[in-house]
Amino acid sequence: MNAYEKVMLARAADRQMGSFYIDHIIENFTELHGDRAFGDDGAIVGGVGFLSGMPVTCITMKRGDSLEERIKRNFGCPSPEGYRKALRLMRQAEKFGRPIICFVGSPGAYCGITAEERGQGQAIAENLWEMCALKVPIITVVCGEGGSGGALALSVCDRMLMLENAVYSVISPEGCASILWKDSGKAKEAAEVLRLTADDLHKMGIADEVIPETYRTPEEIAVILKKKITLELKRLSAVSTPRLLATRYTKFRQIGAKA
Repeated sequence: MNAYEKVMLARAADRQMGSFYIDHIIENFTELHGDRAFGDDGAIVGGVGFLSGMPVTCITMKRGDSLEERIKRNFGCPSPEGYRKALRLMRQAEKFGRPIICFVGSPGAYCGITAEERGQGQAIAENLWEMCALKVPIITVVCGEGGSGGALALSVCDRMLMLENAVYSVISPEGCASILWKDSGKAKEAAEVLRLTADDLHKMGIADEVIPETYRTPEEIAVILKKKITLELKRLSAVSTPRLLATRYTKFRQIGAKA
């Protein structure tokens, strides 16, 4: 399977995303709303619950299932208030000592004029800056299409898990082809050179582990994710705060060294 075929799988309308996995691995999940500044963005869903008896904060991008819901949630493309809501929940998690689990699956942040007017770039930048220094463990699961800074805003983490057919890239193949070759029809070639597949990212040291999907149902994948995330959080919770932050810093400083 080539890179662009994996992009298509990551974008598939029937692909299960973060909300599905939260429903299947988090007990007593309670959604929290609003950024306390402008409004509530349906493209970002976040709240608190329990993972194997451990209190956690979960945040995911949600694109919706029906057409009506996708329009309501802006097809999973968050606005500034969505990222500010996510940051509010992450600060709350740090205050109460709860680990953070993020699920990424979005083509990218909403790039409309209203988002720019409300400070889209600053909202994303603040997430990146503050996630670097949060004093609780952070795990990110890339379960679909992880596009650009909009995905990175939930991906500054201690451990990144990627599903086998998920992708994660600075730009979409179509956008890359339009810029490099002035021809979006060369998206397949762009997908190859972007090295956006889970295997590529694992080799480069960006993704820490790839979760195989072949011959597995989403429910089976949820069981695997629950076990792996639980083990990772127990391990990370035993690490001292200074070491946790130093290791996170080193992880991101080394990105690109294996490219």
